[in-house]
Amino acid sequence: MEIVFLLVPVSLGFAFLIGAIFWFSLKSGQFDDLDGPAHRVLMDDDRPQPPQ
Repeated sequence: MEIVFLLVPVSLGFAFLIGAIFWFSLKSGQFDDLDGPAHRVLMDDDRPQPPQ
């Protein structure tokens, strides 16, 4: 039973930390463009570049 007194605050601390990291990623624009990288991978230009 004593372990519960340790595990509950530790789990709440982890939940707060994960929430803070998620909030920071939202505010920094991490999730602004979800479709752009997927389209860039599919629409890759495979033609060789001319020598310069």
